[in-house]
Amino acid sequence: MSQSAKGQSGFHIVVAGGGFAGGVLALALARLAPKTCHVTLVDAAPPDAEQPPDGRGLALSPASKNLLNAVGLWSRLEPGAQSMDAIEITDSPLNAALRPHLLGFADELKDEGTKAWLVEAGALLGAIADEVRTEPAIDLIAPDTVQTFETDGFGATIHLASGRTLRAVLLVAADGKKSKLRERAGIKCIGWSYAQMGIVATVAHERPHQGRAIQHFLPSGPFAILPLKGNRSSIVWTEDADLAKTLVEGDPDIFLAELSRRFGHRLGTISLEGPPRAFPLSFQMARAFVGDRLALVGDAAHVVHPLAGQGLNIGLRDVAALVEAITDSARLGLDIGSATALGRYQRWRRFDSAFSGAAMDGMNRLFSNDSAPLRAIRDLGMGLVDRAPGLKRFLVREAAGATGDVPRLLRGEDL
Repeated sequence: MSQSAKGQSGFHIVVAGGGFAGGVLALALARLAPKTCHVTLVDAAPPDAEQPPDGRGLALSPASKNLLNAVGLWSRLEPGAQSMDAIEITDSPLNAALRPHLLGFADELKDEGTKAWLVEAGALLGAIADEVRTEPAIDLIAPDTVQTFETDGFGATIHLASGRTLRAVLLVAADGKKSKLRERAGIKCIGWSYAQMGIVATVAHERPHQGRAIQHFLPSGPFAILPLKGNRSSIVWTEDADLAKTLVEGDPDIFLAELSRRFGHRLGTISLEGPPRAFPLSFQMARAFVGDRLALVGDAAHVVHPLAGQGLNIGLRDVAALVEAITDSARLGLDIGSATALGRYQRWRRFDSAFSGAAMDGMNRLFSNDSAPLRAIRDLGMGLVDRAPGLKRFLVREAAGATGDVPRLLRGEDL
């Protein structure tokens, strides 16, 4: 369906990028925003492209689950989702004979309002792509990309790589951490690279995990075991950059041996379900989340260390906040792309994103070392938290996205 077929009345919104944040945003606008809002999604991937296998585990907070349920995705994901029924945290040298339990969460996760879920990245991307492709209220333009845009007092003129031109009152950049649209708008970022790489892999193991997630803090960085459906787990392994590259590109048997050293023997013998992948780690925060007729969401706005698996959840909080700001302005007949409407979104999201990113960065720096005095302080602190039920409940509610000024969709409420 062409842009002209949408008609000239109402508010036209263009979303650039159809990944996790962009795809969910397009679905939320199409299905939940007022009918005066018309959405076009421009995506680089062909609409019928087959999703490559991707067994990475993505942790979904209860708030993110509420959003996915509201846009019609959770019913597709639930059969393959694994509940996170317990979390165990340890802190020890790599060659330690024992990894003592320092901090754990179990009873605090039993409530539906605090229970997190693990879904496979490929399943989520596939569900988003299918729903976008079959949603009649989304004008999907793919494969194509937004190259440039310019704005005036009434909207944005958007130029695509194909030569096509669109007109909209609001352009949303969901085009990733190297966002061309953010750069085109002159929005700078603060950030830095880590001397670490992240390694992701999916493993099968002999014994059931009982829904238990494990976070080992090792000197080179955190090593997470995230339970997937069946006797399978997703590994998120932070390692020294040079060693990570050598391991992933080297002998598979050596990689599996090093992985087994960190994984431990609790779940029996492990085997790889597919080739591991490594990616550089960085912290990045946009100095502004909005520009003239422009809003940034997901990785275009922020990139955080993966140690707590919060990157996706932070991006989905962007989506829920932006949809609510757009919806409330549209119902009043106000310009949804105005500085006033976008200012509300920025105030809502920038501090929360910066705080979450800084917390992840601080934890990584505190734990990614082999200092015996620091380990003693860390272990004492975690032990004290483990003996404080009230504090543990608060931390779980914070991770669940249930504290502060939470958008309605994340609370499971209608817009």
